[in-house]
This record gives sequence, C-alpha cells and structure tokens, in this order.
Amino acid sequence: MDPTPAAIAVSLWLLAAALAFLGIRGVREYLARRVWVQLMWAAGLVLASLAMVVEAVVYDGVVTVPLLQAYIFLSAALVGVLSLGATRVLRSPRLERGYSLFIWAATAVVGVISFVVPVSPSQMVSPRGLGGIISGSPPLSLILASTVITGPATVVLLASAIVGLRRSRKWQTLLLIAGALVLGAGGTLYIASFPVFLYYAEFIGIILLFFGIISLPKVAAPAAAPAPTT
Repeated sequence: MDPTPAAIAVSLWLLAAALAFLGIRGVREYLARRVWVQLMWAAGLVLASLAMVVEAVVYDGVVTVPLLQAYIFLSAALVGVLSLGATRVLRSPRLERGYSLFIWAATAVVGVISFVVPVSPSQMVSPRGLGGIISGSPPLSLILASTVITGPATVVLLASAIVGLRRSRKWQTLLLIAGALVLGAGGTLYIASFPVFLYYAEFIGIILLFFGIISLPKVAAPAAAPAPTT
C-alpha cells in the first residue's frame, strides 16, 4: 500500500527536523572541541536540512522559481561543505587550505549562477500531493556549474573514506565519512539528473551521520585544581 500524501508530507518535515537536530549536535561538538572539521560537518547538515525543507514546502504546494533555484544550489553546496569535513583524514594542511579555497570560491560562483539562470517549475516538479516532488532536471548550464563542486567533492569524500579505512579503525569516524559520502553522492546524482537517488541517500546518510555524531568521544571536563594548602 502506497503512503498517503499526508504521510509523505509529515515524513519530509520529520527528516528536515532530524537533519537540523544533527546540525545543532555538530555545532555543540565543535564548541566543545574546537575542531574545525566538526563545524563543516554541522554546516553540511544544516544545508541538507534546508534542502529538505524546500522539498517539504514544494510538496505542500508552494512551488516558486526562487525555491527551485535555492534547491539546486543547496544540493550542490552541501556536497562541497561536507567534503571539507573529510579533508582532515588526508593529513595534508596544504591540501586542506587549497581545497577549502577552491570549494568556497566555487560555491560562491554556483550560488550566483543558480539564482540568475531561470528554471521551469513544470520541468523540475512532478505533480504529487498539494504541489509536487522535485524530480526533474535543472537546466544544463546549472548542471555543468554545479558539477564544478560535486565532482571534486565526491572524489575527496571517496578518497577520505579509503584513507580513513586504512589509517584508522575507529568506527565513529568511518560512520561520519560514510554518511557524508552517501549524502554527497545523492546530491551529485541529483545534479546529474538522477533525482530519485537523493531521497534514498538523504535517509541512509542521516542514519549514518546520526550514529557517527552521537558516538563521538566526549570531551573530558578539565580536572579541578587542587585547593591550596595552608
């Protein structure tokens, strides 16, 4: 039995809330440990949450060109930002700096292009529920521009997963990398005109990232200074 439109709408909002929760958890980890990659994980999850919110809003019947343009940008940007959280595994400060500059510059360019190039709601949205499911292909110019981010980012995520597997047996780190890789692959496949995979990737990626983040070692509280002797 197929799920009802109401059930699908609720599930989209619940997934958006789950991603937002993970993003907030990631920010808390960053504030506790001051590890830069934690902030990148959190930022990527926030972008994924925003993308899911757009999906839910469109499904609820609000279909506008700016929303669809924002969705295209978010689908590409979240892959790039998540990949920034995986570069630390490569243990190359020079590579990290160079790659970070490239991703931020490419994301800015893609952001501008995404909101300049017009999109067609009838081509990008398949009727479902009150509005529809974002399942169509964006314009070719947006596909090519977004690939500048998603292509290298997916390669970095794959390389980080392989290196992390060889260097470390810590399953928490591997879960984080695997979750980011799955989410990143979903965004890449959406940009490459395979949008159906994005929904599966979001679901699986959420689960992996959730267990990876909640199982990270807690920062031990500093020991209290001994009382001065008199």
